[in-house]
Amino acid sequence: MSGRFALAGLLFVSATLAGCALVDEDMSDCGKDHTLNYSLQLVTNMSTQLQTELSLAADISVSTALQAYLKDVFTDFAHDVDLSFYDVAADSVRLHHEYHIMDARESSYTLYIPVRDYMHLAVANITVDSSIRIEDDGFCHSARLHQAVADTLDPHTTGIFTARLPMHIKEGEDQQFDVSLYMANCAEALVLDTLGSRIKDLRVYATGFATDFDMADSTYSFNSSPVFRTTHMVPEEGTGTEVCYACVNFPSHVPEPQTRLIIQTPDPDVEESPDKAMWWFLVYATTHDGAVTRNELGVRKPITPGQLRIIKVHVFDDGSIDTEDHSVVVNVTLDWTPGMEHEIVM
Repeated sequence: MSGRFALAGLLFVSATLAGCALVDEDMSDCGKDHTLNYSLQLVTNMSTQLQTELSLAADISVSTALQAYLKDVFTDFAHDVDLSFYDVAADSVRLHHEYHIMDARESSYTLYIPVRDYMHLAVANITVDSSIRIEDDGFCHSARLHQAVADTLDPHTTGIFTARLPMHIKEGEDQQFDVSLYMANCAEALVLDTLGSRIKDLRVYATGFATDFDMADSTYSFNSSPVFRTTHMVPEEGTGTEVCYACVNFPSHVPEPQTRLIIQTPDPDVEESPDKAMWWFLVYATTHDGAVTRNELGVRKPITPGQLRIIKVHVFDDGSIDTEDHSVVVNVTLDWTPGMEHEIVM
């Protein structure tokens, strides 16, 4: 299911950027006013996932808590916008940079720049999340969104939206450009039914996600294997036996293309890997007698930008986990100790 909304703003670039003299000069490269219409395209399956996975009466409190947690992620609001305009020749150096606090859905944008070709890169909401920053953005092809480096990371706190647009500024014409920004991160949630168990504590982590987003070609890099802490959703007291842990991060790997000509899949947008997990939940359950059970939930179906994935499982008295989701493979280690931990092969 997708939702769409428009975001606009007003941008003024000084006429000195054009390098135009006032008299006795060739004025063919001077700028004119051009309109830029910015729209954030929130294309997400969030409502579908909530309706499909959390539609029962017993799920209402978890669904409500999860929606509250994700309200600033799958959002129709942009706090800020970072705009860069690059040369398309040679080393693609940045020619101009603008940053604006928006805090609104609508404004008007007018741009005054000299006649030439540009590559325009835009990022919305970059200052809201301190764990993500723009790096190496002096040149177009090195500009990227970089995630903080650590063994264990906190989830992203907002939806990050990006856009790239070639701009051919024509001499003597007032032009209009439509810039569509799309979400660069995603979210996943693990709902655990503890009915019948005497679990004393649960710790849930997520791993298998990208570390960087290359803005010029909209691709992801996997330079390390960080583990994310998840956020515990706290349902209303006494509303059921389900608990929920959620995380926001960059997307996972996607499966290698199949060699056969016809690929049958129930979801045409995201194909499930036939033989290996794309990302994982790691669940450490402390039982009533103090033992710790480690569960690896390997998810063969990738998670992509703008998407929410909800996985429901049942926790047994010994801390082990089972699920009816056939895209998830569970590996259980009873009486786990830290010395027994092993690295997951990506």
